[in-house]
Amino acid sequence: MSFEHLYIQNPDFQNRYISPEKLFSYLQTNLSDYIVEIGRSYLDKPIYKLTIGNGEIKVLAWSQMHGNESNATHAMLDLLTTLDKTPQMKDELFSQISLDFIFMLNPDGSERWTRLNAVEIDLNRDFHNEASTEIKFLKKLAAEKKYDYALNLHEQRTIFTTDGVHPATLSFLAPSENEERTVTENRKKCMAVIGQVYERLKELIPNQIGRYSDEFYPTSTGDNFIKAGMPTILFEGGHFINDYTRKGTRKYYTIALYYALKAIGELKSGITGWEKYLEIPENQETHYDIVYRNVKLNTDHECILDIAVQYREILEKGKDEISFIPFVMEVGDVNKRKGWLEIDCTGKKFLSDTKYPKLDAEVNFKIEE
Repeated sequence: MSFEHLYIQNPDFQNRYISPEKLFSYLQTNLSDYIVEIGRSYLDKPIYKLTIGNGEIKVLAWSQMHGNESNATHAMLDLLTTLDKTPQMKDELFSQISLDFIFMLNPDGSERWTRLNAVEIDLNRDFHNEASTEIKFLKKLAAEKKYDYALNLHEQRTIFTTDGVHPATLSFLAPSENEERTVTENRKKCMAVIGQVYERLKELIPNQIGRYSDEFYPTSTGDNFIKAGMPTILFEGGHFINDYTRKGTRKYYTIALYYALKAIGELKSGITGWEKYLEIPENQETHYDIVYRNVKLNTDHECILDIAVQYREILEKGKDEISFIPFVMEVGDVNKRKGWLEIDCTGKKFLSDTKYPKLDAEVNFKIEE
């Protein structure tokens, strides 16, 4: 039976938000034989590396480099949960590869549900400066062992689609090594793996797999790792329509992670079939979360217009799950981005804290029925 039919969600982690302390406790209780602490965050939280497998192909992967991107942490927990129920599949996979997986590289940012770490540094733009404590541990680990592949695991916003209609539920990238975006041998190795994942998933989530921009970023982790000679694959978990807690994305992220590891184990040279990668449509930035049509402003002047909204993900004090707060992103004739949900507000009013609202991205609002 295929992995997707065997998939099991880890029952201990139902929410999109993962408390670092809950994760640490789970790892210590359930995976103590596989984990080791590789360092401490700026706020002195542990950073754990899990090591599993005895195969000759060595893989390094990490989750939550950005603290508000938990899907990869979920995916690894779900992968292990599923494989524990299917020992033959587990043995086959980890006889081919040896995996070092860093759980929650940015625990300080993960606790606060923010992209940045405790001192407001984006770890994914800190490769050369090494201003963050956490990036040093990742680079040190990468330097200690000659890894054959790296998996740089992230999430992307709801704005991305594959074709202007379907959400980019998963996107992948074989990062560029230079500004010319040369297709090198190491990029081909990444493309070959992604091509196999695409073949597996394109029937499961048709039109929902995208290819992330391969613009070269001189300060980013993945671009610099592959530039230094380590094939590095970027994962981006995206959106299912009406699935803001990303439970659907979580499932297919897990499936993609499994098939990527399986492909790495089977593609000994890593080159076969790399052209399949080029069939994946490039991401498009086409959507808002909601577009309210024909909204009347609550002002002294007659004004009817469209209002485009994005949700901002916020961890509110005392809650153990993310809240989605709407913010105005565009006002006027909103044509270029359709929105996952369109609401005809003819005759309804836009309300804010002020009579003459400043219509920008900082405005919270409601529609008067």
